[in-house]
Amino acid sequence: MASYRYDDDPAPRRRSLAGGWIFWGLLAIVSIVVVGTSFVPSDYVIERPGEETPDVLGTIEIDGSPVSLIDIPSQTTYPTTGSLHMLTVSTIGNRERQPSWFQVFQAWIDPTQEIVPLDEAFPDGQTTEQSQDLSAAMMAQSQQSAIAAALSATGYDYETTVSVGALAKDGPSADLLEVGDVITAVNAKPVDDPVGLRALIAESGADKPLTVTVTRKGAQVDVVITPVLGTGDDPQPVIGIEAATNFVFPFEVSIEQGDIGGPSAGQIFALGIIDKLTPGALVDGLAVAGTGTITPTGEIGPIGGITQKLYGADRAGAHIFLAPLSNCADIAAGSVPDGMDIYAVSTLADSLYVLNTLTSGASSGMLPRCPVS
Repeated sequence: MASYRYDDDPAPRRRSLAGGWIFWGLLAIVSIVVVGTSFVPSDYVIERPGEETPDVLGTIEIDGSPVSLIDIPSQTTYPTTGSLHMLTVSTIGNRERQPSWFQVFQAWIDPTQEIVPLDEAFPDGQTTEQSQDLSAAMMAQSQQSAIAAALSATGYDYETTVSVGALAKDGPSADLLEVGDVITAVNAKPVDDPVGLRALIAESGADKPLTVTVTRKGAQVDVVITPVLGTGDDPQPVIGIEAATNFVFPFEVSIEQGDIGGPSAGQIFALGIIDKLTPGALVDGLAVAGTGTITPTGEIGPIGGITQKLYGADRAGAHIFLAPLSNCADIAAGSVPDGMDIYAVSTLADSLYVLNTLTSGASSGMLPRCPVS
């Protein structure tokens, strides 16, 4: 026969049951909030190593067919061995569609990725289309600068002209100059480069007319423009244009880059052109990667995404990395793949010296490297 205790108090069991429901209820609410907010768009974009690491000494696929990345059709070129990899960074997110907080968290715990504020990646409300256009323009300018630097390094001469690259909508030149006009003189003084153009405008001064001589559709045209003072801490007279440097090379150098944009492949383009134009193998079987902007006179400048490019080089099988000296401070010990040798360069001559030393069998102990702490 079953026995019962009639003096049992059910209140503690009810309190225990109620406490359990409260705990699980709160846990469910927190879980819903966490899961829900993890998919809310963030104010960041994510940079990660790009999938593309083309060898500029090899080919790139265009419309399903292999095409030489660097082609110099009218000149004698020489066989190359090894590889020179240009590197890319893939950006996840844009003005129209930002990554979720969950994706940001995943990037935060991944050393190969970097979280970048949206306004830094797309400044001044820049749209994705505007960013792509700017990236394509920078790539085109980078290629021209790389060709100029490579030809100078191999003993070829070339000419330059200065043209109107863009016009300020309400600037002094808006209805007077046209994009593409080649500027040959200011007040009858010849213009050789954008720096010289700015100096001649400053010499003339603001609020008084000057004469800009341009070549337009084959004809010489004199245009009278009145400069105004620009903005900034030290305002200078301006005529409201963006000057572009145009190069007249002694022969054609064609560079195919597919849909890759930006200025950071300048150094590697220049090295690839030099390798093709000169006897002997510049990299002599080595797998080399690198990055850096380049000027026509061979100065190598800083780029963004250095960490992502180091991991991109590692994935491409390159463990010799040519990095701009000015980017060395951006490289931390935890962001360097195992076995990667990072050489610091600030000019094209530096890069050539590093490669010549490595391929000659000489000791590389004294070569400048990025200090990693």
